[in-house]
Amino acid sequence: MQNLANRLQLRDFRLVQAIADTGQLALAAERLAVTQPAASRLLARLESVIGAPLFIRHPKGMTPTPIGETLARNANSLLRSLDQTLNETGAAVSGRAGTVRVGSVTGGAVGFVVPAVQNLKKITSGADIHVDVAPSDVLINGLLHGEYDFVLSRIPAGTDPRQFSVKRGRVEVIRILVRRDHPLTRFGPLKPKYLEGWEWVIQAPHTPMRQAVEEVFYSSGISLPSEIVNTTSLLVMIGYLASTDAIAPITREVADLVAPDGSEGRFVALDLEEPIIINPYHLISLKTHTLSPLAIRLRDLIFEGFSTS
Repeated sequence: MQNLANRLQLRDFRLVQAIADTGQLALAAERLAVTQPAASRLLARLESVIGAPLFIRHPKGMTPTPIGETLARNANSLLRSLDQTLNETGAAVSGRAGTVRVGSVTGGAVGFVVPAVQNLKKITSGADIHVDVAPSDVLINGLLHGEYDFVLSRIPAGTDPRQFSVKRGRVEVIRILVRRDHPLTRFGPLKPKYLEGWEWVIQAPHTPMRQAVEEVFYSSGISLPSEIVNTTSLLVMIGYLASTDAIAPITREVADLVAPDGSEGRFVALDLEEPIIINPYHLISLKTHTLSPLAIRLRDLIFEGFSTS
């Protein structure tokens, strides 16, 4: 049996399938783009290899023998599987399928990763896309350990930037999120002094957003918040703000999602008189990591978003 398998070729299975489908050697030859004499020689060789006739010839055409039926039935399955394999391989090579893993800070995820994924889905089929949202130190650590193809992140202090390929990204502008009937909504653009005395929901110490907010408190001579809920979870933040007078700094991209200007939702995003700007995050990958075609497509779509927004 193994010797027989070694002697059969794909063209043999395609010939048997074509003859069984059409019932005519001439039509089978036409389907395979060969001459009828060539198809006849291929069939004679195959029957010699098998050691038995595969088709019965009669004036109206050809019908398969029991052995021919078995070969034709399995040829259909084999060729369908082969075509699927080739299609999936071609899709992966061209970036239309495969797996890509991305990590991002919150603003980058909402403002650029999500739209890029939506655009990627329009030109792919079966792409397996993973997106994580986390602080920069977690993202860079994951990138170094092979958990991501690339990240939208800042490079933490003490990390050697020479190991990365870096495409410059975007700064983040902070707005203040509160529930719709919060007392601060009575004011126009907020002065720093209006931020004092409230409970805050904010990212943990040493994160770029936390440091940027604290710098405003220092430079304005006002006291740091005494009551703080530390979280990077957008859901936790929204849940907490909904029933308290707490306030939360969020990026402009997140504000556009949860409290777009002009909406009548549960939350309002307030502007600051002097905007708080966080140092830019970047599109970062490891120099030693070769991106798949799908990852390259997603990366390029994200970078296009940087350029057009």
